[in-house]
Amino acid sequence: MMVVVFRIGTTIPVPGIDTSIIKQMVEGNNLLSLYNMFTGGAFSNFTLFALGIGPYITASIIIQLLTVGFESLKELQKSGEEGKKKMDKYTRCTALALAFVQAIGITLGIVRSALKSDNVFFITTVIITLVSASMMVMWIGDRITEKGLGNGSSVIIFVGIISRIPIDGIAIANQIKSGATPIWAAILLVVVILLTILGVTFIQEATRKIPVQYAKRVVGRKMYGGQSSHIPMKVNQSGVMPIIFASSILAMPQTIAMFMGTDAQQFVQQWLSGATEQGFWIYRSIEILLIIFFSYFYTTISFNVEDITKNMKNGGGFIPGIRPGKPTEDYLSRILSRLTLAGAAFLGVIAMIPALITHYLSLPMSLAGTSLLIVVGVALELKRQLESNLVMRNYQGFLK
Repeated sequence: MMVVVFRIGTTIPVPGIDTSIIKQMVEGNNLLSLYNMFTGGAFSNFTLFALGIGPYITASIIIQLLTVGFESLKELQKSGEEGKKKMDKYTRCTALALAFVQAIGITLGIVRSALKSDNVFFITTVIITLVSASMMVMWIGDRITEKGLGNGSSVIIFVGIISRIPIDGIAIANQIKSGATPIWAAILLVVVILLTILGVTFIQEATRKIPVQYAKRVVGRKMYGGQSSHIPMKVNQSGVMPIIFASSILAMPQTIAMFMGTDAQQFVQQWLSGATEQGFWIYRSIEILLIIFFSYFYTTISFNVEDITKNMKNGGGFIPGIRPGKPTEDYLSRILSRLTLAGAAFLGVIAMIPALITHYLSLPMSLAGTSLLIVVGVALELKRQLESNLVMRNYQGFLK
């Protein structure tokens, strides 16, 4: 239901805006095209949800980075449900501030020429409308996370990207009919996309099992323990979030350039977008580095080696051939670091291949590179959560 509300919001235009001018801007700007893809086409039509979920994701990145640097925030994160509520409050307040900055930048920067009136009241109304709608998108994401399946922010981006596929398909078909694109290029793109889906599925599902042995204990007349278990360590422990974070960070230069005039926007267009050859390679190289960085960062947060080691020691567990305590922690950290590097590098390479195909063949395909990784990652996460719900209700479902 919340997804339907989001899609309705992406079709209601903000009054007093000439959308034909904005569509021309989006077509001629790779960064705006990427941003438009994440909003499900809401930006090019300048609808209520033109800002999308971007401010909330950027706020999440900022708060999580501050958590690493500030001990008080780190303690708050560990303090259970109450601490989580406070962290969520900080994230929402930061998202509100970023939404105002972004709305002002877009209204007075990018779409200024598309405004049908320069009246202060009208401009203020447009800014407040964009910010309010962005907060509603954030609320929809929270409701999906709380009541639905998967992470709300990821699902909203997933729906936005998927909604662009029919439009891109029609555009490619028209290019083939007109002779602008050879049919072999479209077939090559489909093959690359299918191979990418297989690669992402493999890396998302790949797991290394670390064997754990529990020592036997005698309590009274009963003997406990002596069982074998394992610690599942995924190759891509952080899922799809590093890719979403990397895309959000790469969209920030465009937002900053809005406030700095035409020269700054031209600089970003030349050096940080796919519009030029050097810009394409710089943009993609930074994207791979950010994916690797956020993979390590997110894995550190989601998989706490110190806590796992402590729980194992308290329960009488040990890894065969490794002493309990610090040696076990170092061993797990070393394996986790290698797995994360392999997973992140693989994701980076997979993100590059479809991007290269679409860049050099000039095919209008939203479902390529980063967007394809997000779609497959979110789909797998939804499948996992659906399976766990089916198990809880004793249904067979996908488990056959």
